[in-house]
Amino acid sequence: MADSPVQSPGAEPGPVPSHGLPSHPHPPHQPVPSLAAESRLRSGFRTAGRLLLGGFLILAGVSHLTWSREAFYAQVPPWLPLDVNFVVVASGLVEIGLGLGLLLLRRRPALGWVVAAFFVAIFPGNISQFATGTDSFGLNSDQSRGIRLLFQPVLVVWALWSTGAWREWRQSRRARRSGN
Repeated sequence: MADSPVQSPGAEPGPVPSHGLPSHPHPPHQPVPSLAAESRLRSGFRTAGRLLLGGFLILAGVSHLTWSREAFYAQVPPWLPLDVNFVVVASGLVEIGLGLGLLLLRRRPALGWVVAAFFVAIFPGNISQFATGTDSFGLNSDQSRGIRLLFQPVLVVWALWSTGAWREWRQSRRARRSGN
């Protein structure tokens, strides 16, 4: 009898693994979530995040070219040896292109790295706005400009996560390690 599995009171009769615990953590009347369903849910969140980021970039890019052009001048570092208007227009066009890419292109992990690199490339403008104390976009205190700086890494992570770039990179690292 010591080797026979013991069922807990109220448990459904049936085969019990040798460790004595029921084989399913969920009662029979509740469906067991599948890994495929969980993966689809995560994929849906990533897709929604990618589409939201793409829309955000398009909106920001259009605002560079239209209603907020002068406000974006505050983010062009004074040490940059380029015309301020050119920088604002060019970055707006790049943002529109990246946003459209996030919405339409199929090779998203590579695009995720490009979008992340763009967010890193424009970060000095945000630092400059903080360092020079330039007011723009309602950022009219060192505290608000400092908080804004903290969100740039969030944008980088968002780009990598929502495009699957981060997942693909981790998988390729695992494959290289197991192949050695």
